[in-house]
Amino acid sequence: MIDLSDPQALVQLGIFYGTQLLWAVLILVVGWMGSKWAAGFVHRWGARAKADEALSRFFAAIAQYAVLAAAVIAALAKVGIETTSVVAIFASAGFAVGMALQGSLGNFASGVMILFFRPFDLGDKVQVAGETGDVSDIGLFATTLLTPDNKKVIVPNGAITSGTIVNITTRGTLRGSIDFGVAYGTDLAKAMDIAMKAAASVDVVLADPGPACAFVEMGASSLNFQVHCWCSSADYLTMLHEVRLAVYHGLDAEGIDIPFDQVVMHQAT
Repeated sequence: MIDLSDPQALVQLGIFYGTQLLWAVLILVVGWMGSKWAAGFVHRWGARAKADEALSRFFAAIAQYAVLAAAVIAALAKVGIETTSVVAIFASAGFAVGMALQGSLGNFASGVMILFFRPFDLGDKVQVAGETGDVSDIGLFATTLLTPDNKKVIVPNGAITSGTIVNITTRGTLRGSIDFGVAYGTDLAKAMDIAMKAAASVDVVLADPGPACAFVEMGASSLNFQVHCWCSSADYLTMLHEVRLAVYHGLDAEGIDIPFDQVVMHQAT
C-alpha cells in the first residue's frame, strides 16, 4: 500500500508510471513505423514474386493493420491494463460494430472476392454499377475508377459484385457498330460496298476480322444499315469517330443521298 501522504512515495509512483507511459508511447511509435515497414515489405515481396498488384496491396494493408493492433495491445499492457479484458472488450465492440456496419462488412467481403476471383485487374476498362472507367485501385471496401472525362469514381465493392460486371479490356479487341441511312431508291449493294471500303480505310480498324455491313431496317424516311468494325480496346472511341467520318465522306463523294426524317401532313378537306 502506497502512503499518499509521503511525497517521496508519490514521486516514485509518478516516475514509475511516467516511465511506463513513455515506454507505451515508444511502443506505439515503433509500432506505427513497423506497420509502415511491414506494409512496404509485403508489397515489395509481392512485386518480386510477380504477384498481382491488387493482391499485393491487399496483403500489405492486412500486415499493416496486424502490426498496429499488436502495438496497441502491447502499449496497453505496458501501462498495466489487463490485455485479456481489453481483447474481450474489443471482440464485443467489434461484434456490435459489425452488426451496425453490415453494409461495410459486405463491401469488405466483396473486396476479397474481387481480389481472389479477378473479374478485372488494375488498368482494365470496366462497366460496373452503372459506371464506366479504368480501374485505378481495388481497395478492401471500394474500387476506384477513372472515367473517360477524367472523373474519379469510387464504387462500393458490394455494388460491383451484386450486379453485372462488363470487362471491356480483357479480350483485347472490341467490335463497334456505326449506323447510317440512305434514301429509298439507292443501289443498296453500292452503298454497302462504299461503307465497307470507307471503314477498311481507317487505320485503327482491324483487317482480320474485317469490316462488315448489314441492312437492318426499312425506316420511315431511309434504308438503314450498320457497319461492324473491330479494333483494339484502347482505340474504340477513336474507331467509332473515324469510321463515321469515313462512311459519311465516302457516301457523299459518290452522290448517295443521306436523308433526314420527314413528316408528311395532309390537310383535311
